Parts: sequence; structure tokens; C-alpha cells
Amino acid sequence: MGALPAAARAAGKAAAPQAAAPDLFVGTGGHGHTFPGATLPFGMVQLSPDTNNYGWDACSGYHQSDRSIMGFSHTHLSGTGIGDMLDVLVVPTRDTLKLVPGTPQDPAAGYRQTYTNEHAEPGYYRVQLESGVLAELTATERTGLHRYTFARGTDGRTDAHILIDFAHCKQETADEKIRIEDASLALGDDGVLTGSRQVFRWAEGRRIHFAMELSRKPDRVQFFGDDDAPAEKGAKGVSGHRLKVALFFDDASSAPIEIKTGISAVDVAGARAALEEAPGWAFDRVATAARRTWAQQRDAVRVSGGTPAQRTIMASALYHIMMGPTLFSDRDGRYVGLDQKVRTLPAGERTYSAYSLWDTYRGFHPLMTLIRPDMAQRFVKDLIRQTQESPFGPPTWPLQGVETGCMNGWHSVVVLADAHAKGIEADYAAAWPNIRRRSFDAAYPDTLATKGRDHYMKLGYIPADKVKESVSRTQEYAYDDHASAVIAQIAGAHEDAAALRKRSGNWRNVIDPQIGFARARFSDGTWWKDYDPVPLGHMPQPRWRDYTEANGWQATFLVQHDLYGLIAHFGGEAAYEAKLDSFFNAPSTLPDNAPPDIAGLVGQYAHGNEPGHHVPYLYAYVGAPWKTQAMVRRLCTEMYKDDPDGVIGNDDCGQMSAWFILSSLGFYPVDPTTGVYVLGSPLFDRAEMKLGAGKTLRVTAIGNAPDRPYVQSVRWNGRPWTRNWIAHRDLAQGGELEFTMGASPSRFGTAKEDRPPSPAGV
Repeated sequence: MGALPAAARAAGKAAAPQAAAPDLFVGTGGHGHTFPGATLPFGMVQLSPDTNNYGWDACSGYHQSDRSIMGFSHTHLSGTGIGDMLDVLVVPTRDTLKLVPGTPQDPAAGYRQTYTNEHAEPGYYRVQLESGVLAELTATERTGLHRYTFARGTDGRTDAHILIDFAHCKQETADEKIRIEDASLALGDDGVLTGSRQVFRWAEGRRIHFAMELSRKPDRVQFFGDDDAPAEKGAKGVSGHRLKVALFFDDASSAPIEIKTGISAVDVAGARAALEEAPGWAFDRVATAARRTWAQQRDAVRVSGGTPAQRTIMASALYHIMMGPTLFSDRDGRYVGLDQKVRTLPAGERTYSAYSLWDTYRGFHPLMTLIRPDMAQRFVKDLIRQTQESPFGPPTWPLQGVETGCMNGWHSVVVLADAHAKGIEADYAAAWPNIRRRSFDAAYPDTLATKGRDHYMKLGYIPADKVKESVSRTQEYAYDDHASAVIAQIAGAHEDAAALRKRSGNWRNVIDPQIGFARARFSDGTWWKDYDPVPLGHMPQPRWRDYTEANGWQATFLVQHDLYGLIAHFGGEAAYEAKLDSFFNAPSTLPDNAPPDIAGLVGQYAHGNEPGHHVPYLYAYVGAPWKTQAMVRRLCTEMYKDDPDGVIGNDDCGQMSAWFILSSLGFYPVDPTTGVYVLGSPLFDRAEMKLGAGKTLRVTAIGNAPDRPYVQSVRWNGRPWTRNWIAHRDLAQGGELEFTMGASPSRFGTAKEDRPPSPAGV
């Protein structure tokens, strides 16, 4: 390779890695669908401003472009492509009482307020509202804390009010009214305001209960029932569907008003108990504790080198991967199971909600096994428990005690297989009975995510004339069969494991080797004749697609567990490498009915959506790892920015962020169930990753520079490393992974014996 240039030698001696400060507004613009409010890592409460509650870009309740705030609600979803939550909206104002929010275009028509001086940091949020209210937010795990400082009006007025809009929730359109049942509000003799409601939106029939304390007793209280009808004077509560209550203060500017709101999915008693997490009135103390908690989490990965923007992106990504799954059990261990029964956990255990498994099995959950093996174990135990309790078997997208059935497959089994391969201890066999029913019983209850299983079992594929998204479903069910076989083997069900391994080869039935593409197949065994890989399916109707958030190009590479079988299916290494080249170099055209999820195009590769996240690493399997290195470096630098539009697609509960973290460190799990990582191109000169049990992984990139993305050689703990992959069991022990980088491709990792493993015989 020759001597390194001076700049490259200097890069090898980069400053000690540091934990940068995250920018909580990264992802709040564009289609990132994140929010900037106050929460704790994996906390139940996410107390954040709502700028809108209808439309796709209001999935998290906040969008940077809206420029007016409706109020502050206590539950949100981070980075999802479907919206829900936004519970218990609190509206502090010095304006006259208004019971409707108005619109982003006309905030003055309702209780919306424009704002200035917005500030957000982990665990704390602050903003100045136009009516003269300084709003501050912080949180414990189950309780949101507000502090409102009311300025004296220029006319000398000191009165103000706080509106609790309990009708507020996520909508699809401005005039839609989501169904709300069993709603109630009540003011107790102890001054605690409590409420309950059942909401039928994405998580159909989920329940939310709250208990709210105020540091000052209001001078007047007015409840409002359905259609904003005022309750009788002096009423202590109201019931119905869409309820509100206004708390009036004659001298609001004399001292700040603090609010504590505990929440529960079980009952009001659970919400009241949540308030015990924040005794007294100590907003600053709680905010300081929240900052300290986040500082400890932020220390999980430290980096040096790269640009200041890239270090901010890394810190922001680390923040976003800890926004969920969210805590779902009360302080006494009670929770709502997927069977809708109230259950109690064993002492010391917790249950969680908002598992975006179709997205997060790919990178988020593998990342947790490295930097938070304690949380990985909690998630695994929880998913095993949910598998046992659910009437639909292994979860797909559980939210607030409801199986939404969103996306395809039952990828919780992949998370279990991944964790087992990484040595995470749990009773995996306990999940097997319900996994077996999902795998073999055609009469087992279906959700939207599992449609077509009967065809899949009978034909080996799902016919496109019977079920939507048939190609992607076939591929994803095959991958879940592979992961389920791992659990069957653990449970001692060896015949079932063999049957599942055989069935996991069903991907072959929807990838036509004659044309080299995944394409629709019909009940009679024939293929879509006038095939075009760019449309979303063989039918012109927008809703009948053959692929899930993908087209034929992107679905062609949706095989993770049998890559050498896929390479052979394409006719060998040269043909497969050429296919990958074509994929990344094809015209970036999409049909008019393509969903906005298919974003961040490089050729036909779409980084803004998860099905292709492993594809840049596939060159490693055909002896061309330098192409992986160049592409990964390009994606790290082009698809992420340090501004509100900084995430190219929905962050999807941390998966988009997890891809950046892992890839910028130099490795990624193409097939998480194998327990290995494929090497890529480290973005930073030095990085330190804190692992469990006090161990540390150090990654060094000697000679790294923007124009030097190619790996020349690798050393692991000081010894030469020729493999283009490394096992989790090695990384998890800690040590130093040292890359030497260059401006030109090298022969590193090209030999057949140095290529990544992929399960054989399927």
C-alpha cells in the first residue's frame, strides 16, 4: 500500500472519543416523524408539544414546519409511519377560553399558539408561547411534569387558564373524529384530576388513564361534555366520549404553576401510583435527574473524527434508539396483555409497548445486544411473554396491549433467534407452542400481517390473485420460518425444525431465475407476464400491490438467511454481483402510487425504508467487499443530516438511527439470526462502544478520510484479521477492531474462506 500521507497518519492519531450532544430536532422535519419533548430512555411518558394531530406528517404529533403549538400531550410515537397516542393534551394560555384548536393556517381560530425560543435537550423541553406563557417540561418514567410561568399582561391582567383537552387524539383528516368510548373526567376532594378513556384508532380499543396534580388550586373549574356542552355549574366531573375541562386562575402570574400527570393503561389507581415517582414539587430536581440519566445513556458510544455534523448525527441517533419500545407496566407490575387481560408481572420484570418489529429486527435489536444487553434481555423476555398471551401468536406490531397486525410476518421470532445466537439468556422454549401454532395451524386466527398462510402452506407461495403484497409476504414468512426453526430446535422439536428449515426456502417460489426478479405468481402457478420491476404490482389499483413498501427491484434482494442459495439461484457470483450493480445504478424512477416510505434512492435502492437496509452489504458474499465499503460510506454521508430534515425516511422506532450507528462503526448484521456482523467502512477515526459487564469495544480507522473509504486491512486485538465478518461473541468480549483505510480497493476479505457465513441447506 505504501506510506500513508501525512493527513492520513494524523487521522490515525485522532483525539480521544467524546460523547457529543444530540440535536432533538433532527428528524422532526421531512418525514422523520420524531418529536422533541421530554422523556426518559424507554419511558412510558413522552411529554411533548403537539403541532398537529392529523395527516401523515403528524404521526408523532410534531412537525417542525407547523410553527404553532396546540398544547402538550403525554404519549407519542417516535418515527412511525402510522400515528396514534397524543393522550391528555394540556393547553396553558392567557387568551380567552377556546375549546377548538384552530388550524396551522389559522392558529387564532382556536387555542393554538405561535411560539419562539424553543429549546430541547434529553429529558427537558422549553418554549415561549405567544400568549405570554413560558412552558417547561420534564419527566420520570411514568409521570410528566410541567412548569408554566405566566407573564403579567400589558393591560395589567394576571388571569389565565389551563385547558385539558381529553378529546384530542391522532386523526387522519382535519374533520375526522376518532371513536372514543367510556371517557370520564373527575376532580377528587384531594384536588387530583383523574380521567379515563378508550380510543379506537391504530391500536383498536386501547385504554389510557391519568391522574393530575397541580401545585396551586384553581379558582374555578369548568367541565365540558360531548359537543363542548358545559356541565352544570359546580360539577365535579363529566362522562361521555369527547371531554374537556378548564382550570381558571385569577392571579396566574404570582408564581409558576406546576403540573404532574401520571399515566397507566390499567386503571386510575395505577396512574395515581405513578405520581409517587415525583414526590413534592421539585421540577428542577426531576429535570436534573433526567439529564443525568440521559448522559449515562449517551456515553454508550463515543466517537472522534468525522465532521462536527456527523458527530451530532451519531449523538442524535443514539438518543432516538432509546425512545422505544416504551414501558407499559405500572409500578406494581400490572399491565394489559395482548389478550386484553390485566396481568401482574413477576417481581423485577417489566413489559413494553410499541415494538416496530418489521423495522427493528434488522438493526435496532442487534444493536441492543451490544450496548444494552440488559434491555435486550428485557425485550426478549417480554416478547416471549407476549407470544404466550396473544391470541395471534408471536407479535407483529404490538401497541398499548393491542396487536395492530401492521406490516407482514411475525418478526418477533427473528428477535428471539437473534438474541439466542448472541447468548441472551431467556426461556425461549416457552414461546414455542404459540410459534408452532402460527407456523403450522392454518386455522389459527389471522391478523392483517399473517394473511395468506393457508396458501403459503399449500402452494409454497402466496398467489397474487388472492392476497395483497403476495411476493413480500412469501419472502417474509420464509424468513420467519427460518427463525422459528431456531426456536423449535431449542424446544427439542427437531422434526418441526427440519420442516421449517425446508419451508424457509419458499422464497425461491417468488423469485423467477429466468428474469432475475421477484415477481407475482398466480394460483395456477403462472407468473406475471408483462413484468416490470418498477411498479408496485401487476394491477393498476393503488391499494393492490404485490410488494410491501417496495417494488420488484427492492423485493428481489429480500432474502437474508440463504444468501448463497440466492446467489446460486441467480446463476452464480458474477451474475449476482452484476444484479447488485444494476440495482444501485438503475434510474431512480418510481410509479405515481409509490408510498412516501420509498425514499432516499440510490438507483433503485431506497435507504429511507427498511427492506433494503442489508443490501449494501451483500457484495461481501460475492468477494467484492470494496463495493460495500464505498456504498456504505456514501449512505452514511448522504442520507443523514444534522437538521430537522436529517433522516431520509421515517426513523421507525430507531431502526434508521440504528443503521447509521452500526454502519458508521464499521459493521452490520445482514442476517441477525447468524450472530455475525459483516464489515463495512467505519465513518469515524476512533470510536468506543460500552458493552455490558464493564467491557469496551474500541474501533480505530487508521488513515481514514472522506476520500479513503476502502478497507486495506483489519486487525482484531492486535492480530491480523482476514475475514470480512466478525462474530458477536468476539465483539461482546470487548477489545480493539482496527481498520487501515485507503483511497483504492484492496483484496481484503475477497477470498472465499473469508466471506460471511449464511445458513445452508434451505
